[in-house]
Amino acid sequence: MFGPEGPRLRELAVQALSSVEHGYDLLAPKFDHTPFRTPDDVLDSVARALAPLGPFADGLDLCCGTGAGTRVLTGLCGRSVTGVDFSAGMLEIARRRVRPADGPRIAWVRGDARALPFTAAFDLVVSFGAFGHFLPRELPGLFAQVRAVLRPGGRFVFPVFAPPRPRHPAYWLLLGFDTVMRVRNALWRPPFVMYYRAFRLGTVLRELERAGLAVELGVLPGFGWRADGSPRARLVGARRAGAPPAAVSPRPAE
Repeated sequence: MFGPEGPRLRELAVQALSSVEHGYDLLAPKFDHTPFRTPDDVLDSVARALAPLGPFADGLDLCCGTGAGTRVLTGLCGRSVTGVDFSAGMLEIARRRVRPADGPRIAWVRGDARALPFTAAFDLVVSFGAFGHFLPRELPGLFAQVRAVLRPGGRFVFPVFAPPRPRHPAYWLLLGFDTVMRVRNALWRPPFVMYYRAFRLGTVLRELERAGLAVELGVLPGFGWRADGSPRARLVGARRAGAPPAAVSPRPAE
């Protein structure tokens, strides 16, 4: 599950007994060598799905971590790309690994997704693998923040994978993880909020619409289909009403 460059069990235990912010500060140097980092095939699939909708001018990677999603945005946005995260350690790694070249300007901002320090400055907001850190009651405020930083016509986009069925070992692995985290948070402070099974698609779509965003539900076909014919991976898009701004073409890679 973890490569030789990944964290040891003791390091993961120390992280899990820390706050979310401090835990990720500790994990940051080895984060990209863990299963927690969004796989490249997911990032590439989302980039392919977004390319026909662009080009975009300014993009935001929400809860950017070490910048894997930010790197995707540099190929889609022509003017600027911003990564925001509340972990200083994760941002430091991102600065080293995603370096400005001839593409859009890149900025890194330390901030909380529930209180974003921006105005309506972005045409595209993406997020990868961060929603387990938000309790269901926090979604209305989170999505309201996203709507506030989108320009008219701007899009908020993220992938969602179908939960495993009870007959699959992953179902019990995730259930066990969430149970352990709930027990940990009941007994230990500060809490470490990370629940894999709390982000339910139906609830998410309703809250996006309540935040004033028009939902566009797509499919990431590269991940296949379940036995009932439903896709294993969907691309959720939520668009702020209004005419989109003039596009700015990404600079070609050399």
